Amino acid sequence: MTEPSTPQPGRFLTLTDVAEVLALTAAEVVALVRSGELPAIRLGAIGQWRVEHAVLESFIADKYDEARRMALWNEAQSASVTELFGERRSRR
Repeated sequence: MTEPSTPQPGRFLTLTDVAEVLALTAAEVVALVRSGELPAIRLGAIGQWRVEHAVLESFIADKYDEARRMALWNEAQSASVTELFGERRSRR
């Protein structure tokens, strides 16, 4: 017996769908699109915004990478010189 399959998302998502995935409001997603941070296209006669599923996944991966880099940067900023270079013996 096979399990019922869940419907796969289409190639494009509405901004409401994107907001749900990112746990943001629709207004926050619109702001990301308008700023160019989240690439989207306008489709149809009334020009509704759509985000390609692959673009959204790339956006999320980029945010994880950005968070990782910021954590490393903050860690480096708070490290002492001894932590970075180790204790050096004085030369006599």
